[in-house]
Amino acid sequence: MAEQNMEAKLKNLLKQEKVQLWSPPYTDEDDQPGQTHMQELAQRYAPLLSLSATEVGGALESIRVQAVKRGKRNKMFRETSVATLELLLPRDSRKQVSNCFQDPKGRSFLQTRLDVPLQQLVDRIREEFDLQHIKLILNGRTLCTDQRLDEQGVKNHSKVMVLKVSDSEQMSKEEQEKKERNESLQRAQKGFQILSERDGSEDPESVPYLEIADQKGNPLTIPHDEKKALILAMGLHERGRALMKKQQYDSALCHLLQADEQFSKCGSTLLASVDNFSVLQLDIVWCYRALEALGCLEDGRGRLQRAEDGFLRCYGEQQQRLLRIQGSSGREDVLFLRLYLLQSLLSYIEGNDAQARLQLSKVESLYGRLCPDSEKMAQLMALGFTEREARLGLRACHGELQEAAQYISNRQQERQELKQRERQKRRSRMEAISTLTELGYNRRDAARALHLADGDVDRAYNILLDSSQASSSNNNLEEGVGLENIHQLLYLGFQRDSSEAALRLAGGDVQAATQLLLDNQGVLSSELLSQPLSSPSSEEPSTSSTTPEESELVNEVLEDIPRHEEEYLDVTLEEEAQLIATLKAYLNPGPVLTM
Repeated sequence: MAEQNMEAKLKNLLKQEKVQLWSPPYTDEDDQPGQTHMQELAQRYAPLLSLSATEVGGALESIRVQAVKRGKRNKMFRETSVATLELLLPRDSRKQVSNCFQDPKGRSFLQTRLDVPLQQLVDRIREEFDLQHIKLILNGRTLCTDQRLDEQGVKNHSKVMVLKVSDSEQMSKEEQEKKERNESLQRAQKGFQILSERDGSEDPESVPYLEIADQKGNPLTIPHDEKKALILAMGLHERGRALMKKQQYDSALCHLLQADEQFSKCGSTLLASVDNFSVLQLDIVWCYRALEALGCLEDGRGRLQRAEDGFLRCYGEQQQRLLRIQGSSGREDVLFLRLYLLQSLLSYIEGNDAQARLQLSKVESLYGRLCPDSEKMAQLMALGFTEREARLGLRACHGELQEAAQYISNRQQERQELKQRERQKRRSRMEAISTLTELGYNRRDAARALHLADGDVDRAYNILLDSSQASSSNNNLEEGVGLENIHQLLYLGFQRDSSEAALRLAGGDVQAATQLLLDNQGVLSSELLSQPLSSPSSEEPSTSSTTPEESELVNEVLEDIPRHEEEYLDVTLEEEAQLIATLKAYLNPGPVLTM
């Protein structure tokens, strides 16, 4: 890290003076260094960096060699269309192989055309580095194996991150465990997809159901499509955070990047009202740091800026909005501590020591306030509060013991009252749905009507009545069998007669009809066709029932949902303390340290 800092400073000096090390007099016709001129540069720059001329000379030669090689690679790309990619490999896979090559710093490069499928590149990396299951990341985006490299923004000199999802060289039991972890992303996506599609009409005691709440815990009214994307994004984020706690950073980063893609489907207004997206950006860069993927510097800098902008929008300048909503802001300060710490790290790697020190001073100030007094922690825990409650309470009240005890008690009461309100809300909703089903409507239609009517039973009944009348007035098509829905199923390859029958059985629900056709190989049996339609005076087909497999998936992903809504703020600061000490050592005057 110190070496990168020195090289960044030298590159800035070279750029300011418009010195081109790859050209004469610094490089001769045989690509050898011009010793005299290189020594003069080293002697001139050494005092500016408070380093020896020997150290600076070595760094300048490294920069010169890189520049010469880059020029050759540019020429090769122009003449042959063969690009050179830098591979950011897993730490235990960074070794020299026959067809890939490394520079003296251990960076691995691979040459390839860009008009080939990514799968071809994946296969080469697997073979060269004995990696079985990998994902390739470019600028924080997971690349697709069925698309060409150039179609996904891969260019000459692109830095591609290689994430190892599992390792097949372990013993059979461990291999099986890693294979299961490799499948966790798909299982997590499916599990949260199931949860995101539930509308709360089922029995809350037997069917898990998720809602999106604001910073006070009150449910937010969100359009259905955005809600599905947000639940999936937040679920994948929590799964990634769970893997981070286990220090499984490769798998964690896969989940976090998938969460980032889901957040992109949410409107900007929604993202401005919650801090989840900003916290996700921090977590992604924290994974970069843990994986020593400093080549992702540019993507990391952009993510930290988005995180900072998001916190300002969500919390307000000087956190006034947060103070107005929650009455305190001390707990959220841990997010700013990590933000400033990562900004300090990136500034140092970029050679901007002054900015790194400025950010680190903010970090140390916050760290001093956020580390709770162990004696006060013990006193609060003696009162029956948990370690988390004691830590968050002291942070919220800036270390004041009595205020923290009162704060924790108030928060407990608020959470209890909120739970009671939610239970009453769910009971009222269940009663309203039951009232409408007694009038002959199925539960799914009743739940949808109640949603449209904002919970008003009379309005919901009128909506159902109007829908029934409109349906019965259609002389050409039966209920739920609209031309648009039919065309969707025809596009998927199903026959028209089967599509119309499936739509009738599913009450017009295209997804349910599609699944029904898939389950029956596109041909519906006479038993299915004899079932009553989804309309008044008929029972609803069991489309809302949960299969054992779905129940297993839901239970798996629910394990990653924190039982405490403030768990993401309950940071012990142990990792942060280690990084603070490392940065202080690098930024203090004295000999250059190596990492």
